[in-house]
Amino acid sequence: MQVKKYLLTVVGLAMGLGAIAQTDATEKEILGHISFLASPKMAGRFPGTKQNKKVVSYLIKDFKKAGIKSFNGSYVQEFIAKIRVKKGVTDTPRVKTQNVIGFIEGSDPVLKNEFIVLGAHYDHLGMGGPSSKKPDTVGIHLGADDNASGTAALLEIAEKLSANRKDLKRSVLLIAFGAEEQGLLGSRYFIEHPLVPLSSIKLMLNMDMVGRMNAEKQLYMGGAASFDGGMDLMKSLGPQVGINPIVIAYDVGGSDHVSFYRKNISVLGFHTGGHPQYHTPEDDIAHINIAGEKLVCDYIYKAIVSVASREGAILFVPEKKN
Repeated sequence: MQVKKYLLTVVGLAMGLGAIAQTDATEKEILGHISFLASPKMAGRFPGTKQNKKVVSYLIKDFKKAGIKSFNGSYVQEFIAKIRVKKGVTDTPRVKTQNVIGFIEGSDPVLKNEFIVLGAHYDHLGMGGPSSKKPDTVGIHLGADDNASGTAALLEIAEKLSANRKDLKRSVLLIAFGAEEQGLLGSRYFIEHPLVPLSSIKLMLNMDMVGRMNAEKQLYMGGAASFDGGMDLMKSLGPQVGINPIVIAYDVGGSDHVSFYRKNISVLGFHTGGHPQYHTPEDDIAHINIAGEKLVCDYIYKAIVSVASREGAILFVPEKKN
Protein backbone atom coordinates (compact mmCIF):
# COMPACT_ATOMS: atom_id res chain seq x y z
CA MET A 1 0.00 0.00 0.00
CA GLN A 2 2.85 2.40 0.87
CA VAL A 3 4.53 1.64 -2.48
CA LYS A 4 1.27 2.32 -4.27
CA LYS A 5 0.87 5.64 -2.45
CA TYR A 6 4.45 6.56 -3.33
CA LEU A 7 3.89 5.78 -7.00
CA LEU A 8 0.70 7.83 -7.04
CA THR A 9 2.55 10.75 -5.44
CA VAL A 10 5.35 10.55 -8.02
CA VAL A 11 2.85 10.43 -10.87
CA GLY A 12 0.96 13.37 -9.39
CA LEU A 13 4.13 15.43 -9.07
CA ALA A 14 5.13 14.59 -12.63
CA MET A 15 1.74 15.66 -13.87
CA GLY A 16 2.02 18.87 -11.88
CA LEU A 17 5.46 19.63 -13.26
CA GLY A 18 4.17 18.94 -16.75
CA ALA A 19 1.34 21.40 -16.23
CA ILE A 20 3.79 24.03 -15.00
CA ALA A 21 6.00 23.49 -18.05
CA GLN A 22 3.04 24.16 -20.32
CA THR A 23 2.63 27.62 -18.80
CA ASP A 24 5.92 28.81 -20.26
CA ALA A 25 6.95 29.49 -23.83
CA THR A 26 9.09 26.56 -24.99
CA GLU A 27 11.46 26.12 -27.89
CA LYS A 28 9.79 22.80 -28.69
CA GLU A 29 6.36 24.39 -29.10
CA ILE A 30 7.72 27.38 -31.06
CA LEU A 31 9.38 24.93 -33.45
CA GLY A 32 6.18 22.92 -33.72
CA HIS A 33 4.04 25.94 -34.56
CA ILE A 34 6.44 27.27 -37.19
CA SER A 35 6.91 23.81 -38.68
CA PHE A 36 3.16 23.59 -39.25
CA LEU A 37 2.55 27.15 -40.40
CA ALA A 38 5.54 27.31 -42.74
CA SER A 39 5.24 23.80 -44.15
CA PRO A 40 4.82 23.36 -47.92
CA LYS A 41 1.39 21.83 -47.18
CA MET A 42 0.19 25.25 -46.03
CA ALA A 43 1.11 26.63 -49.49
CA GLY A 44 2.07 30.07 -48.21
CA ARG A 45 -1.13 30.68 -46.17
CA PHE A 46 -2.83 32.78 -48.83
CA PRO A 47 -6.18 34.45 -47.95
CA GLY A 48 -9.30 32.64 -49.11
CA THR A 49 -7.63 29.25 -49.63
CA LYS A 50 -8.29 25.92 -47.93
CA GLN A 51 -4.84 26.20 -46.36
CA ASN A 52 -5.84 29.53 -44.84
CA LYS A 53 -8.88 27.82 -43.32
CA LYS A 54 -6.67 25.07 -41.90
CA VAL A 55 -4.49 27.69 -40.22
CA VAL A 56 -7.57 29.38 -38.73
CA SER A 57 -8.72 26.01 -37.31
CA TYR A 58 -5.22 25.40 -35.91
CA LEU A 59 -5.20 28.77 -34.14
CA ILE A 60 -8.65 28.26 -32.62
CA LYS A 61 -7.72 24.77 -31.44
CA ASP A 62 -4.59 26.12 -29.74
CA PHE A 63 -6.50 28.93 -28.04
CA LYS A 64 -9.02 26.41 -26.70
CA LYS A 65 -6.24 24.10 -25.51
CA ALA A 66 -4.72 26.99 -23.55
CA GLY A 67 -8.06 27.82 -21.91
CA ILE A 68 -8.45 31.05 -23.88
CA LYS A 69 -12.06 32.03 -24.47
CA SER A 70 -13.68 33.51 -27.54
CA PHE A 71 -15.05 37.04 -27.36
CA ASN A 72 -18.84 37.36 -27.56
CA GLY A 73 -19.21 33.72 -28.55
CA SER A 74 -16.92 33.48 -31.59
CA TYR A 75 -13.21 33.21 -32.24
CA VAL A 76 -13.64 34.38 -35.83
CA GLN A 77 -14.14 37.84 -37.31
CA GLU A 78 -14.81 37.31 -41.01
CA PHE A 79 -14.21 39.95 -43.67
CA ILE A 80 -13.72 40.34 -47.42
CA ALA A 81 -10.15 40.89 -48.60
CA LYS A 82 -9.32 42.63 -51.86
CA ILE A 83 -6.32 40.78 -53.29
CA ARG A 84 -3.37 42.71 -54.69
CA VAL A 85 -2.66 42.13 -58.39
CA LYS A 86 0.15 43.05 -60.75
CA LYS A 87 0.18 46.52 -62.22
CA GLY A 88 -2.11 46.73 -65.23
CA VAL A 89 -4.39 43.86 -64.14
CA THR A 90 -7.97 45.09 -63.87
CA ASP A 91 -9.63 41.97 -62.43
CA THR A 92 -9.23 42.30 -58.67
CA PRO A 93 -10.25 39.15 -56.76
CA ARG A 94 -12.09 39.40 -53.48
CA VAL A 95 -12.05 36.53 -50.99
CA LYS A 96 -13.40 35.69 -47.56
CA THR A 97 -10.85 35.48 -44.81
CA GLN A 98 -10.72 35.87 -41.03
CA ASN A 99 -9.18 37.42 -37.98
CA VAL A 100 -8.89 34.93 -35.11
CA ILE A 101 -9.52 36.50 -31.70
CA GLY A 102 -9.03 35.13 -28.19
CA PHE A 103 -9.90 36.79 -24.89
CA ILE A 104 -8.38 36.71 -21.40
CA GLU A 105 -10.43 38.66 -18.86
CA GLY A 106 -8.56 40.83 -16.39
CA SER A 107 -8.82 40.20 -12.65
CA ASP A 108 -9.55 43.77 -11.52
CA PRO A 109 -13.28 44.62 -11.35
CA VAL A 110 -12.69 48.06 -12.88
CA LEU A 111 -9.51 47.75 -14.96
CA LYS A 112 -10.78 44.60 -16.69
CA ASN A 113 -12.81 46.97 -18.88
CA GLU A 114 -9.54 48.20 -20.39
CA PHE A 115 -7.72 46.10 -22.97
CA ILE A 116 -4.20 45.25 -24.08
CA VAL A 117 -4.07 43.82 -27.61
CA LEU A 118 -1.38 41.35 -28.64
CA GLY A 119 -1.34 40.69 -32.37
CA ALA A 120 0.46 39.02 -35.28
CA HIS A 121 -0.61 38.34 -38.84
CA TYR A 122 -0.76 34.69 -39.90
CA ASP A 123 -1.15 35.08 -43.68
CA HIS A 124 1.58 35.18 -46.30
CA LEU A 125 2.01 35.38 -50.09
CA GLY A 126 0.96 31.93 -51.26
CA MET A 127 2.78 31.26 -54.53
CA GLY A 128 4.25 34.74 -54.76
CA GLY A 129 2.61 37.53 -56.75
CA PRO A 130 3.17 41.28 -56.89
CA SER A 131 4.44 41.59 -53.29
CA SER A 132 7.16 38.98 -53.79
CA LYS A 133 10.76 40.11 -54.12
CA LYS A 134 10.88 37.53 -56.92
CA PRO A 135 7.62 38.48 -58.66
CA ASP A 136 8.36 36.37 -61.73
CA THR A 137 8.99 33.26 -59.64
CA VAL A 138 6.02 30.95 -59.07
CA GLY A 139 6.80 28.94 -55.97
CA ILE A 140 5.55 28.47 -52.43
CA HIS A 141 6.48 31.44 -50.27
CA LEU A 142 6.73 29.63 -46.94
CA GLY A 143 6.85 32.75 -44.77
CA ALA A 144 8.66 31.19 -41.82
CA ASP A 145 9.85 34.51 -40.43
CA ASP A 146 7.08 36.50 -42.12
CA ASN A 147 5.05 35.71 -40.18
CA ALA A 148 4.89 32.17 -38.89
CA SER A 149 7.39 33.42 -36.30
CA GLY A 150 5.05 36.12 -35.02
CA THR A 151 2.06 33.76 -35.03
CA ALA A 152 4.00 31.16 -33.05
CA ALA A 153 5.02 33.84 -30.55
CA LEU A 154 1.38 34.92 -30.25
CA LEU A 155 0.31 31.37 -29.37
CA GLU A 156 3.12 30.82 -26.89
CA ILE A 157 2.70 34.14 -25.08
CA ALA A 158 -1.08 33.64 -25.06
CA GLU A 159 -0.67 30.27 -23.36
CA LYS A 160 1.53 31.76 -20.65
CA LEU A 161 -0.80 34.73 -20.11
CA SER A 162 -3.76 32.38 -19.78
CA ALA A 163 -1.97 30.28 -17.18
CA ASN A 164 -1.07 33.41 -15.17
CA ARG A 165 -4.25 35.41 -15.73
CA LYS A 166 -4.43 36.29 -12.04
CA ASP A 167 -1.50 38.66 -12.68
CA LEU A 168 -3.46 40.65 -15.28
CA LYS A 169 -5.59 43.49 -13.96
CA ARG A 170 -6.56 44.52 -17.49
CA SER A 171 -8.05 42.22 -20.10
CA VAL A 172 -6.09 40.97 -23.10
CA LEU A 173 -7.30 40.46 -26.67
CA LEU A 174 -5.16 38.08 -28.71
CA ILE A 175 -5.58 38.68 -32.45
CA ALA A 176 -4.15 36.69 -35.35
CA PHE A 177 -4.79 39.01 -38.28
CA GLY A 178 -5.65 37.87 -41.76
CA ALA A 179 -4.64 39.51 -45.06
CA GLU A 180 -1.90 41.76 -43.68
CA GLU A 181 0.14 41.20 -46.82
CA GLN A 182 -2.75 42.61 -48.87
CA GLY A 183 -2.52 45.99 -47.14
CA LEU A 184 -3.09 45.55 -43.36
CA LEU A 185 -6.65 44.46 -44.19
CA GLY A 186 -7.31 42.38 -41.07
CA SER A 187 -6.24 45.05 -38.62
CA ARG A 188 -8.04 47.74 -40.62
CA TYR A 189 -11.23 45.69 -40.51
CA PHE A 190 -10.91 45.19 -36.77
CA ILE A 191 -10.41 48.91 -36.20
CA GLU A 192 -13.44 49.70 -38.38
CA HIS A 193 -15.52 46.99 -36.66
CA PRO A 194 -14.06 46.87 -33.12
CA LEU A 195 -15.34 44.31 -30.63
CA VAL A 196 -14.67 46.76 -27.80
CA PRO A 197 -14.67 50.57 -27.74
CA LEU A 198 -11.41 51.80 -29.25
CA SER A 199 -11.02 54.14 -26.30
CA SER A 200 -10.75 51.07 -24.03
CA ILE A 201 -7.71 49.70 -25.91
CA LYS A 202 -4.72 51.10 -24.03
CA LEU A 203 -1.84 49.42 -25.85
CA MET A 204 -1.40 47.28 -28.96
CA LEU A 205 1.71 45.08 -29.26
CA ASN A 206 2.40 43.59 -32.69
CA MET A 207 4.92 40.93 -33.71
CA ASP A 208 5.94 40.75 -37.36
CA MET A 209 9.14 38.85 -38.24
CA VAL A 210 10.54 37.99 -34.81
CA GLY A 211 12.35 34.77 -35.72
CA ARG A 212 15.77 35.96 -36.83
CA MET A 213 17.43 37.28 -33.66
CA ASN A 214 21.10 38.03 -34.33
CA ALA A 215 24.19 37.13 -32.31
CA GLU A 216 23.93 40.42 -30.41
CA LYS A 217 20.44 39.35 -29.27
CA GLN A 218 18.82 42.51 -30.57
CA LEU A 219 15.05 42.99 -30.69
CA TYR A 220 13.83 46.10 -32.47
CA MET A 221 10.68 47.96 -31.54
CA GLY A 222 9.00 51.15 -32.61
CA GLY A 223 6.40 53.19 -30.74
CA ALA A 224 7.80 52.89 -27.21
CA ALA A 225 7.25 56.59 -26.53
CA SER A 226 3.60 56.39 -27.60
CA PHE A 227 2.58 55.51 -24.04
CA ASP A 228 3.75 57.13 -20.84
CA GLY A 229 6.75 55.36 -19.33
CA GLY A 230 7.16 53.14 -22.38
CA MET A 231 10.76 53.98 -23.20
CA ASP A 232 12.04 53.31 -19.68
CA LEU A 233 9.98 50.14 -19.29
CA MET A 234 11.11 48.53 -22.53
CA LYS A 235 14.76 49.33 -21.84
CA SER A 236 14.56 47.94 -18.30
CA LEU A 237 13.19 44.56 -19.40
CA GLY A 238 16.16 43.71 -21.62
CA PRO A 239 18.62 42.69 -18.88
CA GLN A 240 15.91 40.67 -17.13
CA VAL A 241 15.57 38.43 -20.19
CA GLY A 242 19.11 38.64 -21.52
CA ILE A 243 18.50 40.53 -24.77
CA ASN A 244 19.51 43.92 -26.14
CA PRO A 245 16.31 45.81 -26.97
CA ILE A 246 16.62 48.51 -29.60
CA VAL A 247 13.95 50.83 -28.25
CA ILE A 248 12.74 53.44 -30.74
CA ALA A 249 10.47 56.26 -29.63
CA TYR A 250 8.18 56.34 -32.66
CA ASP A 251 8.97 55.20 -36.25
CA VAL A 252 6.08 52.75 -35.95
CA GLY A 253 6.78 51.01 -39.26
CA GLY A 254 4.35 49.31 -41.61
CA SER A 255 2.58 46.35 -40.00
CA ASP A 256 -0.78 45.83 -38.29
CA HIS A 257 -0.05 48.06 -35.29
CA VAL A 258 -0.15 51.04 -37.66
CA SER A 259 -3.92 50.61 -37.98
CA PHE A 260 -4.22 51.15 -34.23
CA TYR A 261 -1.72 54.00 -34.07
CA ARG A 262 -3.74 55.93 -36.65
CA LYS A 263 -6.60 55.89 -34.12
CA ASN A 264 -4.40 57.39 -31.39
CA ILE A 265 -3.82 54.07 -29.65
CA SER A 266 -0.40 53.42 -28.11
CA VAL A 267 1.58 50.74 -29.94
CA LEU A 268 4.71 48.64 -29.89
CA GLY A 269 5.82 47.02 -33.14
CA PHE A 270 8.43 44.24 -32.71
CA HIS A 271 10.80 42.65 -35.23
CA THR A 272 14.26 41.11 -35.32
CA GLY A 273 15.42 42.81 -38.51
CA GLY A 274 15.32 42.41 -42.27
CA HIS A 275 17.11 39.74 -44.32
CA PRO A 276 17.64 38.66 -47.96
CA GLN A 277 14.98 35.93 -47.71
CA TYR A 278 12.20 38.46 -47.05
CA HIS A 279 9.22 37.84 -49.37
CA THR A 280 10.99 35.06 -51.25
CA PRO A 281 10.48 31.26 -51.30
CA GLU A 282 13.71 30.99 -49.27
CA ASP A 283 12.12 32.35 -46.07
CA ASP A 284 12.06 28.88 -44.50
CA ILE A 285 12.38 27.35 -41.07
CA ALA A 286 16.07 26.56 -41.52
CA HIS A 287 16.81 30.25 -41.03
CA ILE A 288 14.79 30.65 -37.82
CA ASN A 289 16.57 31.20 -34.50
CA ILE A 290 14.26 29.20 -32.24
CA ALA A 291 16.20 29.97 -29.04
CA GLY A 292 16.17 33.64 -29.96
CA GLU A 293 12.43 33.59 -30.49
CA LYS A 294 11.97 32.08 -27.03
CA LEU A 295 13.74 35.16 -25.65
CA VAL A 296 11.42 37.39 -27.69
CA CYS A 297 8.41 35.64 -26.15
CA ASP A 298 9.77 36.05 -22.62
CA TYR A 299 10.47 39.74 -23.17
CA ILE A 300 7.05 40.57 -24.64
CA TYR A 301 5.30 38.54 -21.94
CA LYS A 302 7.01 40.63 -19.25
CA ALA A 303 6.01 43.82 -21.05
CA ILE A 304 2.35 42.79 -21.21
CA VAL A 305 2.18 41.77 -17.55
CA SER A 306 3.83 45.03 -16.49
CA VAL A 307 1.43 47.21 -18.47
CA ALA A 308 -1.67 45.10 -17.78
CA SER A 309 -1.01 45.21 -14.01
CA ARG A 310 -0.23 48.92 -13.82
CA GLU A 311 -2.35 50.68 -11.22
CA GLY A 312 -2.30 54.07 -12.92
CA ALA A 313 -3.71 55.12 -16.27
CA ILE A 314 -2.00 54.21 -19.55
CA LEU A 315 -1.90 57.40 -21.59
CA PHE A 316 -1.39 57.82 -25.33
CA VAL A 317 1.50 60.18 -26.08
CA PRO A 318 1.42 61.60 -29.62
CA GLU A 319 4.63 62.28 -31.47
CA LYS A 320 5.70 65.92 -31.40
CA LYS A 321 6.73 66.89 -34.88
CA ASN A 322 8.75 70.03 -35.56
